[in-house]
Amino acid sequence: MRGNSGWVLAGMMAISLTGCEKNQAPTQAQGVPEVEVVTLTHQAVNLSTELPGRTVDFRQAEIRPQVSGILQKRLFEEGQMVEAGQVLYQIDPAPYQATLSAAKANLAKAEAVLRNAGLKAKRISNLLSTNAVSPQDYDDAQAAQLQAKAELAAAKASLLSAQINLDYTRIVAPISGQIGRSAVTEGALLTANQAQGLATIRQLDPIYVDLTQSSTELMALKRQVQNGELQKDQGTQVSLILDDGSTYPFPGKLQFSEVNVDPGTGMVTIRAVFPNDSGELLPGMFVRAKVELGVEPQGLLIPQRALIRTPKGEASVMLVNAQNQVESRIVQVGRPVQQSWLAQGGIQTGERVIVAGLQKVRPGATVKVVDTTSPASATVAAGE
Repeated sequence: MRGNSGWVLAGMMAISLTGCEKNQAPTQAQGVPEVEVVTLTHQAVNLSTELPGRTVDFRQAEIRPQVSGILQKRLFEEGQMVEAGQVLYQIDPAPYQATLSAAKANLAKAEAVLRNAGLKAKRISNLLSTNAVSPQDYDDAQAAQLQAKAELAAAKASLLSAQINLDYTRIVAPISGQIGRSAVTEGALLTANQAQGLATIRQLDPIYVDLTQSSTELMALKRQVQNGELQKDQGTQVSLILDDGSTYPFPGKLQFSEVNVDPGTGMVTIRAVFPNDSGELLPGMFVRAKVELGVEPQGLLIPQRALIRTPKGEASVMLVNAQNQVESRIVQVGRPVQQSWLAQGGIQTGERVIVAGLQKVRPGATVKVVDTTSPASATVAAGE
């Protein structure tokens, strides 16, 4: 029995050794690890940035009375679109019509006085040559005629003032736009130039979007443009991202940049203008605007999956050199560009960056290289 047990034990050991050899065979067959790389090349990169902002009405007018009186009628529906010159309110015109009538009568009286003074001055002038009247009478007649002319001019001015005040009883829209709620109703006593507005008209098509940008970033962009590192178009395009994450379908244009920096925040206000035919944008909405900064003609893009952060927070990548050996490199990167980073130093065109298989290699190891596609197309958009 003992002899048979020995033979069985020996057979089991042989089978076990054979199994180990089979398990070790694939490990030996693996050989050189395989990695995927991207070869970096210069390409034109459209740089853009996202800035926070608020929508602001294109024009705004507060309606106030310019004469005092009792409000007779409100001639609009709240929330409707109104046109410039459209009558909105009617103040009781009766007192102003009476004043206008009195001014017309005073004008007629002044015209009659001037006519009489002119005839008298003419007669005295004819009699002066015959010494029938004294020079003093002639001077008095001339003075009376001039006084009558002045009174006529004053009467005309009074008539014009009365007509203006009567016209002001019809309160009209100074601009075209959408009118809000009315603060008064019929029967209210209105006072000329009162502090409380009657209603507000807002022109919302087009509409402004006020954005804020760091003054430091703005100065850096200006230097890049001046040094030729960044090519900037004259008509800067702006796209809008609404608060719910959707994109506004119509692009806008950058209109101007504020000439001063807010000392409290260090930010500069940038204003863009957008079409708003549908009225989708309302004043006071929070939005984010994607502003085209310009084109960097010789940009290098490093795929984000290739970037490794060191314990010190530095950006590094694993490269494959001409001998197919792995190297570790500290690089400088700028803003993100879709699924890549814009390189600013530490790497050159033509170098091969490992994007897959990083966990299998270490610096100095020899690898088998598999080329993949470029990290981005020839023209891409960049964001912060």
